[in-house]
Amino acid sequence: MTTEEPPPSADRLLAATLFNQVWELIEQPDRTRDDDDRMLHMAHASRHHWGAVGTAANVARGEWQCSRVYAVLRRPEPCLHHAQRMLDLCTENDIKDWDLAFAHEAIARAYAIAGDAQAAKREIDKALAVDIAADDDRALLLADLGTIPGQGPGPVI
Repeated sequence: MTTEEPPPSADRLLAATLFNQVWELIEQPDRTRDDDDRMLHMAHASRHHWGAVGTAANVARGEWQCSRVYAVLRRPEPCLHHAQRMLDLCTENDIKDWDLAFAHEAIARAYAIAGDAQAAKREIDKALAVDIAADDDRALLLADLGTIPGQGPGPVI
């Protein structure tokens, strides 16, 4: 009997690789229209592959990334759709901690880019109310909340 983990499946490898490549494009300051298209399609492809082999948390995080990409592209309706889908997955699968907080962060971001500051603030308050075990995860949430339009000094990403 071996204690080694089996090699990752092709789906798992693709899901993770695409997820990371999307982040590289999100952080790229001089994206072209073609880069934006690639970023969007890679986010959906990553989410698809997580749906094939991932846990409910992996799928929820894939929905979060799709939402973030739509936020970067300033497209509030699909941004809100994927953010709400993440929250639904968290609720249906009893996913808590930072995943639940980031579901509310994504919804807040969607409302903010749609121009609904009051709804965004309500979701930010919900995100802040979530119990997050690790201090570094709470710090990441606070930093991300600060990038929501109208909520802090940071850029929209």
